[in-house]
Amino acid sequence: MTTAPNIFSAAQRCLDASSVTEKLLLTRQTAQQWQEGGYQLLLDAPPTPIGKVGQPLKPVLVAPANVPRRGLGSDAGRAALIHAITHIEFNAINLAWDAVYRFRGLPRQYYDDWIRVADEEAYHFELLSTRLQSLGYQYGDFPAHNGLWAMAQKTADDPMVRMALVPRVLEARGLDVTPGMMKRLKKVGDDETVEILKIILRDEIGHVEIGSRWFKYFCDARKLDTEKTFRELINAYFIGELRGPFDYELRQQAGFSRNELETLEKLAR
Repeated sequence: MTTAPNIFSAAQRCLDASSVTEKLLLTRQTAQQWQEGGYQLLLDAPPTPIGKVGQPLKPVLVAPANVPRRGLGSDAGRAALIHAITHIEFNAINLAWDAVYRFRGLPRQYYDDWIRVADEEAYHFELLSTRLQSLGYQYGDFPAHNGLWAMAQKTADDPMVRMALVPRVLEARGLDVTPGMMKRLKKVGDDETVEILKIILRDEIGHVEIGSRWFKYFCDARKLDTEKTFRELINAYFIGELRGPFDYELRQQAGFSRNELETLEKLAR
């Protein structure tokens, strides 16, 4: 009888892939095979320490302040915006796989959730990449920053901290800014990008909700108050860096309490 392969080894292959094409292909294949029962949760070798993740030579990574911002009135301006979102989705694929790879011994539902997120982020990347190409650009044509992966490295030792700060702070920012982005794109007649962002926003509410749910799971397991713990982690990791405004309606759909949102308002600059 053949033993099914280990999902942790498969997740590591997805993380290590530096070719965009290979990362997308491995992600889609691994997610499908997982859904079909083709992998086991084998606790053999522990995860390796977090380091650099597989990524292509381009885009060139720069400080967040050095990522170009352009008006949306031209194809180049819209392409720069779409490229920035495309890069976020590329990072999100890696973040989802690292959540699978790094944190072991958890309920099967945890792995179901984060493998689905990886698959959906790959789909988002493909939608945006195709849209970029229709405007005459490729992923990698503009500089980008690596803030999401940097936070993954800072939270690699504790899944509770990872769930609090990556889905619920960094990725949740998309819930605040995407509706306004869609309005501005609609105003300049870019309905095609608006439709893509609608899909992404719908899915991202679910992704942030997954982060909220597992953050609560870890807090409950440690007998910690979720709201107090979230506030303490924000203060520890994001002092002076948190930005509003916050979309209360979308964030509440994604598992935020009113108290947490009011805390974010108080701490934002």
